[in-house]
This record gives sequence, structure tokens and C-alpha cells, in this order.
Amino acid sequence: MKLQRYGALAGAALIGMASLSACGSDNNGASSAPTSAAAASGAATTASAITCASGTLAMAGSTAQTNAISQWTKDYQTQCSGATINYTANGSGAGVTSFTTGQAAVAGSDYPLSSTQQPTANTHCGTGSTAIDIPAVPGAIAVIFNVPGVTALNLSAKNLAAIFQGTITNWNDPAIKADNPTVTLPNLPIQTFHRSDTSGTSYNFSNYLNSLDPSFPAANKQWPGTAGVGEKGSSAVAAKVKATSGGIGYAEYSYATSNNLSYAAVSNAAGTFVPLTQTNATNFIAQAKVVQSGEDTQLKFDYTYANATAYPNVLVTYEIACSSGNGANAALIKGFLGYIVSPTAQGELTGLGYVPLPTAIAATDETVISSLS
Repeated sequence: MKLQRYGALAGAALIGMASLSACGSDNNGASSAPTSAAAASGAATTASAITCASGTLAMAGSTAQTNAISQWTKDYQTQCSGATINYTANGSGAGVTSFTTGQAAVAGSDYPLSSTQQPTANTHCGTGSTAIDIPAVPGAIAVIFNVPGVTALNLSAKNLAAIFQGTITNWNDPAIKADNPTVTLPNLPIQTFHRSDTSGTSYNFSNYLNSLDPSFPAANKQWPGTAGVGEKGSSAVAAKVKATSGGIGYAEYSYATSNNLSYAAVSNAAGTFVPLTQTNATNFIAQAKVVQSGEDTQLKFDYTYANATAYPNVLVTYEIACSSGNGANAALIKGFLGYIVSPTAQGELTGLGYVPLPTAIAATDETVISSLS
């Protein structure tokens, strides 16, 4: 029997958040010193001990979570000398394919398994087993731009939809000027960059745009916009924006900070411009609905939530694993996934440019992960 549980996470709001402007990491792995779980998340102050297991674990998928996984791999392998964690950041869609074809034991995806993916994933897991979604790495999507002389912009969902559809093509367009009356905008063509690969970042950004401006195509992991240049991976999108005068794109927040790129305040359902800060991203994610079916846990964002301190352009990365049938990999999967949802690991996310999981979700994850076999 499948049960569904719907609940607002507002009561699980996280505390002690630093502004995102103080955070960041490089694209090859985090270099920030670990922050305490008490200071960085709402999780319990007692650090969870790492449960070591030996072997080699292949993971693949989301580029958005690369910096977090890099830090956690370093943590785990430092404590567990017999463990090797290999993560291939090939995008959410490719990660799911790697999982269903047996090339990866765990996939990272910025959207849960779809109704069309689920049967294939279940078949891969085998008789009596199902593929489940485990939320692990929440974060904000930054709208990054490179406009000479401009470091701060308000960009509404309506204007962003028009920019990425190619109907607003110059930075001094009256629609952009109207939202930025004190900014001197140059007569400069807009060059948009988007993900060319199947991407959860694309899915979540297009979901934000479509939810607030239905003229934009429905959310899709394959970017649905009609203008611009596609690049594989968030790092490539950020690099292209940085190298292009007039460039604009979208990427997980840590790619904005590591490339020293400016990023916009975006509008919410009430039309209020909300700046991207750690606290603001947390405030929006805390309003998500939790949908649980058996061991599967998903977060559904409420784009109608219009608090002026809730940044609405966010995502959460799920680790996708088999509920059973993991064989010799079972102990290492449980050990590593158990660590990444622990207070210690989640406490590091603030300094890496992400948002720690609400305490209740992390606790659910721990229960699910402990049951894997």
C-alpha cells in the first residue's frame, strides 16, 4: 500500500544561515573549511559519525551537486581508507541513464524520476526492488549575467521568459529598463546560454519561468527555450557567460561565485524582486510540500508562495538508488549516502553555496537509507 504525506516545511526552517555572498567554491571541488552543523543548518548539533565501508562506488549525474559531492567524497575517503567514491558529473539525464544501464550504482538528479523513467529504473533494480528518490542537496539557481558596468539587476520572470525566447534581444530594452530605473543599461545585444544536455537545472529553471509566466514552455529537462546557445554542464554555461559581453545564463549558485559573475534578483508570484541570498533560498525551500510514497521522498515547490524574503528560483538534487538488490555495494551505498544526509555533511553545504536540508527531511532520509539492502 502506498501512502502519501503532504506537509509544509515552514516549521523546519533552518537557522544560523550566512548570506550566499560570503560563500562559494571552485568547480573542481570545495575548498571551504567545514562549518559546524549547528551554525549552518537546522540539524541536530551532535555530529553523525561516518560509517565506513570498503569498495568502489560509482555515481553519476547532476552537475549542480558536484561541489557538494566533491567535498563529501573527500570527507568520506579521508575517514574510510578502504572506500573509493567515483562521481561522474554528466548531467541529471545522463546520470539516470548511467543508473538504469548499470554503469552507476547511484544517480544524482535535480528532478525526481519521472513516470516514464520509473518502470525502467525499477526493472534495473530487479524483482522486489524499486528505484527511490532521496533528496540530498537543495540549492538556488542563479541567473548569471555579464553586462559591462552593471553588477545588480532586477529580472522578472516575464522578462526572463522573453529573453530566453528571443523576443527581448537588447539590454536597453524598455521592459528591462522599467524594472531597473536607476541602472544605466548599455545598447548591447543579449546573448543567452543554456544547457544543451538533459539537465535538472534546466528543468527547475524552466519550471520557475512557466509557473510565473505560462507563455514560456512547460518545464523540461531538455531546455525548452527557443533562443541562444547550448553548452554541456553548468560550468560551461558559466564560462561562456563570463567570456561574453552581454551574456546571460543560469547555473547553480556556486558556479556564479566561483566565476565571480553577477546574478540577478528575480520576481516572485507577487511581482516582488527577491535577491539571491542563503536565507531567502532557505525560506522558499522550507515551504515545499513533501510527497512520500513508500520509501520514495519528493519535494514539490510552491511557486505561488510570495513572501518578499523567499527566493523562488531553486532546485533540490536527489540521490537515486535501489531499495534492495544492491549486493556487494550495499554497505558502501548506505555508508556514503548516510553520511551526506548527516548533520555533519549537511552543515558543510552553507559554505559550499547550497542550502542544507530541513531537519525533518534529513531524518526521513536517514531512515530510508538505513533500510537499503
